[in-house]
Amino acid sequence: MRTTSMNTRIFSYTQLGLALLAGLALRLYFIVHFPFYAGDTKFYEELARNWLDHGVYGLFVMGRLVPVDMRTPGYPGFLAAIYLLLGRGSRAVMLAQAFLDLGTCVLTALIAAQLAPASRRTVVATAALWMAALCPFTANYTAVVLTETLAVFLTALALLVIVYLLSDPVMDFSTADFAPRGTVFKFAAWFVLAGFIVGLGALVRPEAPLVLAAAGLALCLRWRRRANWPKLILAVCWMCVGLLFALLPWAARNARTLGRIEFLGPRYAQSYGDFIPRGFFAWTQTWMTRFGDAYMVNWKLGKEPLRVDALPASAFDSDAERARVAALLEEYDANLRITPALDHQFAILARERAVRHPWRTYVSMPAGRILAMWFTPRVELLPFSGELWPPGEKWRQNRADFGVTLGFGILGIVYAGLALCGLWRWRGGTAATFLILFVAIRTVALTQLQTVEPRYVVECFPVVLAFSALAWAIPWRQAATEHDTLRAVPDVVSE
Repeated sequence: MRTTSMNTRIFSYTQLGLALLAGLALRLYFIVHFPFYAGDTKFYEELARNWLDHGVYGLFVMGRLVPVDMRTPGYPGFLAAIYLLLGRGSRAVMLAQAFLDLGTCVLTALIAAQLAPASRRTVVATAALWMAALCPFTANYTAVVLTETLAVFLTALALLVIVYLLSDPVMDFSTADFAPRGTVFKFAAWFVLAGFIVGLGALVRPEAPLVLAAAGLALCLRWRRRANWPKLILAVCWMCVGLLFALLPWAARNARTLGRIEFLGPRYAQSYGDFIPRGFFAWTQTWMTRFGDAYMVNWKLGKEPLRVDALPASAFDSDAERARVAALLEEYDANLRITPALDHQFAILARERAVRHPWRTYVSMPAGRILAMWFTPRVELLPFSGELWPPGEKWRQNRADFGVTLGFGILGIVYAGLALCGLWRWRGGTAATFLILFVAIRTVALTQLQTVEPRYVVECFPVVLAFSALAWAIPWRQAATEHDTLRAVPDVVSE
């Protein structure tokens, strides 16, 4: 059977200690040399301080402390705990995040071990541990007061629990005429735990329930036969119970304090009643495929003028459309405000572009966003431009900038290539299918946000690194032999 107890020691204490020390050194390097202050940082810090000092989860508006629900309380609560225990400096938060991210490295190794064939489990886990510890794409997020480090940890924990469930033959108790003593309780408890962890993640990042969407689809594939439908329904229900159990305190607080029930944070992180220019965002989605465009357009909205000359050529289909956009932006520039009437004009423009080029709108643009999220050089938290074109000119202007950007870009491609190689070499099991579904669902869903940011897929890196470790640690001949075995003896799928 391709399963193992989660309590089994899969790597030596020496390897664990060395890898974690190397990982800590890398994270300390980012914290000391490249600390970053993001625009959202001030909101999280103020929410944490007000919650700790005044017992109110809110922000000061015109000198008055007002309860809000524009951000879910997971990360501000994390900050408040650190402020209480370690002090109120950002360095204390970053150090706590560094150690938390080392925990994510261990979880990544455990995921890889659960996927690996028994004969290679120790080697795969050790490879995954070292790759996760030395991955700069997750390590550099410990040097910024943002949700990503905590969100990645909770995502990895939820993924591990679900992978364990999908790998455990005990969960297929319907193959027997009766369930063994305690199996039904174990079945319910583990699925509730999985849902609860995802619920905690949803209090940090509202898209966390996508993990359960992937788990539900994987379970549908595993228990697709009619005899297994009752168990499938129970598993989904228990996961939903765990999810709701984690979110109920937040929903109850919103109902009591704000007079409305909100289980998740608002999509645009807005206050109740704020006008959201959805038409404008719909228009940008018809052409925006680069991370840098967010700086030129979306993040200037309401703060700075928007110039038509700053837009890429893909934002227009004709000179007449360019003139039309220029007129709309001039109206915005008059008072730096998108009015409902102006937003309606952008919505019309977005619909016209969608009708004129449906393939571009619904296929090529999302595909371009996917490529940007996964393969843009991940230097957004570092003092480098991220620009490589034209290469000769960029090299002459700043060799260090060009070299680091190119190196990070190549490293991202290497990780993706290794993950695909590992997936190809070891394709067995519902657990691997679940992880693939999670990456696919999360990636596609986040193409619908108003900006294109590489950080959107950082939560997928435990999966990428786990599959990459399989590529490093499983010989081709052994992988083929294991695949033949799996075909002869299916992955404990109840018939």
